[in-house]
Amino acid sequence: MKSLKELIDTGNSGWKLVQSWMKEATNSYELLTRDPKRADEELLRAQITTKSPMGAIIHQTGGILIDGGWLRILGSGSPKLNRGIMEWNKGKSFVKEGEKGGFLLIADDVLGGYFAINAGALGDGIGQVYYFAQDTLQWESLECGYSDFIFWALKGDVAQFYETFKWKDWNDDVKSLNGKQVFSFYPFLWTYEARDFRKVDRKPVAIDENYHFTMEFAGGR
Repeated sequence: MKSLKELIDTGNSGWKLVQSWMKEATNSYELLTRDPKRADEELLRAQITTKSPMGAIIHQTGGILIDGGWLRILGSGSPKLNRGIMEWNKGKSFVKEGEKGGFLLIADDVLGGYFAINAGALGDGIGQVYYFAQDTLQWESLECGYSDFIFWALKGDVAQFYETFKWKDWNDDVKSLNGKQVFSFYPFLWTYEARDFRKVDRKPVAIDENYHFTMEFAGGR
């Protein structure tokens, strides 16, 4: 276990790189204020140096909301996204503190789609970001690492990625969610009946409930 002093590098912080991406951002984003004590605790649990963009985002932010909160990138937690990255992963990618899991959840969206860095449990692409989609119930590699994923979230074509799943007035509906909720859809998005997205009903549910239900239904993947 590295100490907090070893993990925090003020002279060579990855935060400068993240800030440069934010200056170039073409997608709307909201940087959530961190709680310093909580940020220290999450970084210490993650054991990731702030030299990296991931460590910097954990330690410098409470999280980042993309596209009006449609996509949520996990940081150390804040009132608006009240899930620190390691707090959220406990009971999902690992059980005991200090345990190395086969993946690490790093972001999610209001559809109940989950982004994770693969450490062997999700496929062959070690270190790649995988996406678990509600319409396929499969983990699929995005063929990029964490840094490229963050750059894409800020500057990439996020709208195209989600274009078939955005409904009229989605912006207003997303604003009604808190950071511990996602939408549940019926018929389920993986069914034939859900192909006509206009006929699908939706309601807010706890993201923890959605995650466990979805993974159990998908066979524990």
